Amino acid sequence: MSYQDNNVFAKILRGELPCFKIYEDEHSLAFMDIMPQADGHALVIPKYPAETLAELPLDYAAPLLATVQKVMAAQKSLLKVEGIVLMQLNGTAAGQTVPHLHFHLIPTHLSELKRHGAEQGDMGHIKSQAVELAKLLTQ
Repeated sequence: MSYQDNNVFAKILRGELPCFKIYEDEHSLAFMDIMPQADGHALVIPKYPAETLAELPLDYAAPLLATVQKVMAAQKSLLKVEGIVLMQLNGTAAGQTVPHLHFHLIPTHLSELKRHGAEQGDMGHIKSQAVELAKLLTQ
């Protein structure tokens, strides 16, 4: 595969598009999904230009998964949920809609998920959750 650097997540990484950032380090960025499948839905992406997990060098995988774990812990603490759906789709045939590797962290039960990318969420609510999650992640 050939990475396409005009995708929305690449633009977010370059600062060309805004996001509700909740965490960032040298390897990853975590932010809120503006088309959430459940309340508190967040995304974690690598700063490395990989379209799928198979294209991510192993030295980026551990720091990326560390960010996933941190965000999940913050979601559980803030939203008082027992479970978080962790979803990662590889390729359009699998339902991937943005050609940049990303993990969905969705605090809900699998049976309660809204359709992927179906509708935009309440931006004020998403922003306030982002602020609260970011506070937890910088403590």
